[in-house]
Amino acid sequence: MAKKSTKENLKGMSVAELEKKLASLRENARLIKFKSEGSKSKNVKEGAMLRKDIARILTQMNSK
Repeated sequence: MAKKSTKENLKGMSVAELEKKLASLRENARLIKFKSEGSKSKNVKEGAMLRKDIARILTQMNSK
């Protein structure tokens, strides 16, 4: 159910809002990538979820 609501939220956003969200998600993904090098993460799926969210935003931006 969460995916559906996220998808609907992305459709209602403007391109500028999508770009802001994309920048913050990319920064989070970068931080997780470098943080995970030295220690084990509690949420191992977090990186994959961020990459999927980034892909959803890029898809929405390309369709507009």
